[in-house]
Amino acid sequence: MKKGVDYPGVTVVFACHDGKGNFLLSKRGANCRDEEGRWNPGGGAVDVGDSLDDTLRKEIREEYCADVLGAEFLGHFEVFREHEGVRTHWVAFCYKVLLDPAQVRIGEPHKIDDIGWFPLDALPEPMHSQWSRFAALYGERLKEGGA
Repeated sequence: MKKGVDYPGVTVVFACHDGKGNFLLSKRGANCRDEEGRWNPGGGAVDVGDSLDDTLRKEIREEYCADVLGAEFLGHFEVFREHEGVRTHWVAFCYKVLLDPAQVRIGEPHKIDDIGWFPLDALPEPMHSQWSRFAALYGERLKEGGA
């Protein structure tokens, strides 16, 4: 049985920022499940027995080698899409997360080709297919101060 295919998968999605209006994005590498070459904020599947908070902290540590300084739950949405003829269904729990840029580096070089800090009005292209939905739902809250 495969998460997101045989049953709905649960994931955390995080928009990490530096507290100064810049957001951390990673460019997905060839070993990613899908959307290779696209920029995304970050995320990861929730494993059985792990809380959303535990998953958030674990995934940020794995992907960006950084500790969470503050986190704000933004909300959730469902993701229905098709990849290589396979329909998928995920429930995404979304967060805004404060990080110290001095800690950040690529933690999964086999999956991440590049990382960078960007203001919301100057994001790189191409962005992950779900970014426009994430930004439509939470963009105003990303611009606000706080975690």
